[in-house]
Amino acid sequence: MPQTLPPISILGAGSMGGAIAHGLISSGLAPALTVTNRSAAKAAQLSGPGVVSLSLEQDAEANTRAAAEADIVLIGVKPGMVPDLLREIAPALRPGAIVVSLAAGVTTATFESIVGEAVPVVRAMPNTPAIVGKAVTGIARGSAASGADLDLVRALFATCGVVIEVAEDQIDALSTISGSGPAYVYLLIEDLTEAARGKGFSDADARLMAEQTFIGAASLLEATKEDPAELRRRVTSPKGTTERAISVLQGANLSGIFAEATDAALARARELAAGS
Repeated sequence: MPQTLPPISILGAGSMGGAIAHGLISSGLAPALTVTNRSAAKAAQLSGPGVVSLSLEQDAEANTRAAAEADIVLIGVKPGMVPDLLREIAPALRPGAIVVSLAAGVTTATFESIVGEAVPVVRAMPNTPAIVGKAVTGIARGSAASGADLDLVRALFATCGVVIEVAEDQIDALSTISGSGPAYVYLLIEDLTEAARGKGFSDADARLMAEQTFIGAASLLEATKEDPAELRRRVTSPKGTTERAISVLQGANLSGIFAEATDAALARARELAAGS
């Protein structure tokens, strides 16, 4: 990882762009960071030491100005807004500037067709735990991006979690696992909390038990580096209560349900990419 990152701009620093901004700020590796938002109120939330936060509400040229000041330009606006934004900023890009897409379903080829085939483009798919430095980010290079370009983008996203390089045709599949994955975990916590309530626990105690069990289990997994199946076996005594519960979950084809759910997410990603 480099000692410092070059100037970075995040255009459309909403929830995901804002999370990445927080990771960059916390890392101390981004001494020059510019972010843009549509509203002055949202821009004010990201304003702080080491961050220039601009709003389109106050400056219609904010995106162009931010792009012109950066060697790495992250595009965080909604997918449908990407083409117009790229047409706006393309003339202002610095020579050699890397353009990074955070937009689901928008290919590097689409980016290159607007900013130019010689411009290095990298497609990225982070997830929301970026705000606490625990993201999983998938990255895929476009046709003009070099190994050095990819290393810089990897270093950028490493400030807020782990980074996986994949072929671009795997980005949508990755999004169904790590991108949507936090929602699956929260749903499991919700349902386990409800099961605790059903057994007579107060709302506060049910929530505490369910949430801290997930947090503790994840922390143990991270600390030990053990295979999840091995940690599960250690909890599951033969002919015990956990074994009986696990058999119910396995009997309900939990693995098949996850396969079906992620397949459905992938199908929707492809629909969105096709504009439907």
